[in-house]
Parts: sequence; structure tokens; C-alpha cells
Amino acid sequence: MIRRALLIGALCALGAASAHAGLDPATRQLAHDIFRQLIEINTTDSVGNVTAASEAMAQRFRDAGFPENDIHVLGPTERTKNFVVRLRGTGKKRPILLIGHLDVVEAPAADWSTDPFKLVEKDGYFYGRGTVDMKDGDTVYVTTLIRFKKEGYRPPRDIILALTAGEETGANNGLDWLLKNHRELIDAEFALNHDDVGIYTDNGKPLVFKIVASEKVYADFDLAVANPGGHSSLPVPDNAIYQLAEGLQRLAKYEFPFELNSVTREYFVRSQTMEGAENAADIQGILATPPDPGAIARLSADPMKHALTHTTCVATRLEGGHANNALPAMARATVNCRILPGHSAEEVRKNLIDALANPKIAVRYIAPSGELLETAESKHGMVPPPMRADVLRAAEKVARSFWPGAPVMPVMAAGASDAIYANVAGIPAYLVSGQSVERDDERYHARDERNAVESFYREVDFGYRFLKVLLESGRR
Repeated sequence: MIRRALLIGALCALGAASAHAGLDPATRQLAHDIFRQLIEINTTDSVGNVTAASEAMAQRFRDAGFPENDIHVLGPTERTKNFVVRLRGTGKKRPILLIGHLDVVEAPAADWSTDPFKLVEKDGYFYGRGTVDMKDGDTVYVTTLIRFKKEGYRPPRDIILALTAGEETGANNGLDWLLKNHRELIDAEFALNHDDVGIYTDNGKPLVFKIVASEKVYADFDLAVANPGGHSSLPVPDNAIYQLAEGLQRLAKYEFPFELNSVTREYFVRSQTMEGAENAADIQGILATPPDPGAIARLSADPMKHALTHTTCVATRLEGGHANNALPAMARATVNCRILPGHSAEEVRKNLIDALANPKIAVRYIAPSGELLETAESKHGMVPPPMRADVLRAAEKVARSFWPGAPVMPVMAAGASDAIYANVAGIPAYLVSGQSVERDDERYHARDERNAVESFYREVDFGYRFLKVLLESGRR
């Protein structure tokens, strides 16, 4: 999923959630049943089975009257089959693709206060692995398409839903596999993804509604030094740990260039009115041509603002040596990078080599499979196109009916989701969701993952209304 590091710290609480009509009892029950079914199918990489979840959703669509030739369960392994379904429209416009992942991160039962693979309702929350990442979003999409079918609704374009495997691990990524092997099943004009928070709240008050219109590229690199080692009683200058440590110190001081794209520029244009006078002036400085170096430096002191305007690389793991009384023959570190759109992992690997300034430190790309590669994959983030006006208008209209007063902000995520595969394949992807989360209670990938009960049902309602408004805005 998108790692939710976004500029929200300076935003003030504006207004309260709207008293909208809400879901009718039948739809509420349908959403609950789908949510429970998905949560209670273990889809972890270690022992879970995404195929079982795909088959369960396929049966729901059969029961809802979708023809068999519009339902597909397929994938590279027996446990990682993806689900694809199509709701036929009038065909006046190219299809829209809805994407979500069915797999979840590991959830050791001993760490939880509830069974992570049972949907448990207590204290106003739904508990269970996937309640916010992202079986709630999968439920929103499944419920919405079944509602459309029951209503006899024919949109001006086909709606394709792809629920996939491998987003959390990167191995056997289902969206990537479908694009490479069955593009015809999911080809679309653009895509919507639900894999993110839509609205952050502070004690229930909405802060900002965001649309993720671009995201960074995730890449891990292995940094390693090897030398002969020896007995610790006879130290020599050629010490693998010292050499790696010196290189990492240089990397810590290395700064990737400041850069804005169409999405981050629009974000700062909109956000300056919610900042204090000094920050607002500095935002004007970075929006200028050329940007003011002093303003860049001052805003970059904020880790969130820095992440939205720079590629970042940081050491996250370190190991070295093999015995207390031996000189280290090997030292290695893992460096995690979040790369601005338009730049490749290979480009950044070469930047790392330059920053380390030591040819004895080998820099290799860590592929999703774990394999170490001398040359990084060429995958890079597509330079984001201008924000789609229809997506923005629909999001603004519906979000303001649910959370009046909360500003609607196009943003670039500092993390990454599998929407990157759609973007690289030429299908622009936008992350729009009605998921509401307290800013101090984010439990993605954590123990006791939870979603507030009424927030979940509001999320389902928002998803249906947003998609209907978006589709109708394009009807000719």
C-alpha cells in the first residue's frame, strides 16, 4: 500500500463530518458480509491463499448475475491467482480500471489482542488484518459494482475491477502480471486505486481530503564491502566495517536535487493558504522560477516537505563481521530509496556510487525476489500528467458533502503502491478513497489493525457516490 507519509502536520481542523443519508440496511449488510469474508480468508504470503479470496469474490459476482465470460480468476501460481471482473457500460468511452490488492502483511496471532483473521467488532471498531490495508477498499469496490448491477445501471464506459496478489511483498505482483500477460482484460483509459487514506481526522475533525495523483518509486539497495579479514590482535587499515561506515556517513550528507512536478506544484499552490506566514512565503519561494535556494533549505528541514521535493535514500539495516576476535571480512547495509517520478532505480544506484565515493563498496539493487542485481531494474515513475479534471471535480463534490470545509488536495505520496505498474504501462492511476483515519492512530501493518465501524460504512457510501458522480460527469 501507499506509505502514508504526507504533508498534514500543518493543516488545521476544518469543520465536522456531514450527516449524510448513509447506507440502506441491505447495502450495509452486504458490505459487512463481504468485509467479513475477505478478512477471514488468510492471504498472507507465508501461509495464506489469495486464490481463495479471488474465488470467493468470483462467486459473489456470479450470484449477482454477472456473466461467466466477464469473470476471471488467473495468475502465475496456485496461491496467487488474481480476480478480474467487468461491468459492461454503453461503450461510449474507454473503460475505467479499479485496482486493489487482496494480500496482507503477516499477522502473528501472539502479538494481537484478537484473532487477526476474524472480523471482530468491539468498542466501535472492526479489528482484523486488512481492515485498513486494504480489504476495506476491496469491499468498497465489490459492493459498489454489485449495487450497480442490481440497479441495472449502465455507465458510459465499462468498469473493470482487478483484485490482485503480491502488492505487499513485490513478488508475483498481480497487477504487473496482468499487464504483461493479459493486458486486454484490464486495459483502460485510467485507473482508480483505494490503497490509501482519504481523510485524516484529529479527534474526529477532518483535516484534509487528499487525492494521490503521483507516487514515488520504491527501491532497495545492498551496500557491501569484502576484504581478507584476519585476527583482531593485528588490526589493519583495510577494515570492512570502517570503510562501509565512512561511506554511509558520506551518504547521510548527500542531498538529491530539489524537484517539483505538476502534482506537487499544485499541492503547494493549494497548501500555502493553510500555512503560517513564514512557511507561506517560503512556499512562494519554491514555486518561483528559479526557486529560491534559501526557501528550499528552510522547507526541507520538515521531513515531510523534504520527502515531497527530493528523492530520499536512507540506511535501514546494518551488519558486519563474524566473530568478536576476528577482523571483519564483510560489512553490508541496506539502503531504502523513495525515488521521484521520472527517475529510475538504476539512475539512483549510480548516484549512490558517487555519494559513497569508495569503489570498494559494491552497490547492488535488491529485486523484489530478493536477488541482488549489478544493474537495477529500469522501472521508474511516470512523470505525472496533469490532474484529471473529472476525477478532481467528482472528488471535490462528494468529499465536501461528507466532510464540509476540509480542503481537497492533489498530492504525491512519499511511498509507493502497485499503482506504479499501471502508471508505467501508460494507464494513469489516481488514489481516491473515503477511508477516514485518526492521524495518531494509523495501524497499517501493525498489531491490532482496526477501522472505526461507522467510518467503514461511510467509506463504502463515499466509494459508491464518488464513482457514480465521476461516471455521470463524463456522460455525453
